[in-house]
Amino acid sequence: MDHANAQLITFPAELMEEVIISGFTHDDKVASLSKSEHIMHNKEQHEQSAYYKKLGETIRGYDEVLLFGPTEAKSELFNLLKTDHLFNDIKIVLENTDKLNDHEQQEFVSTYFSKK
Repeated sequence: MDHANAQLITFPAELMEEVIISGFTHDDKVASLSKSEHIMHNKEQHEQSAYYKKLGETIRGYDEVLLFGPTEAKSELFNLLKTDHLFNDIKIVLENTDKLNDHEQQEFVSTYFSKK
């Protein structure tokens, strides 16, 4: 996952694979920045909050979740979730990775959960 999108991969691999995309695009950033930097940051924070909320709603359906990726987005999401009691019984693990293609992501998830 990163700040722009998150790929949801189940294990064992099933047909359910979903991509959740942040609503704050580069075009939004350029348009907001032309008005004011303050407006851009407010819009970005609002969209990021909605993105993390949507991810949280999906995560609530699982017992164990692996968050991985090259950015700090996974840590930001984790810190947000750990303040919410609804996630107390969900094991959430963070792993730093380089940017991975779809196949590498599938392999990473399979390797991680196969070890258990």
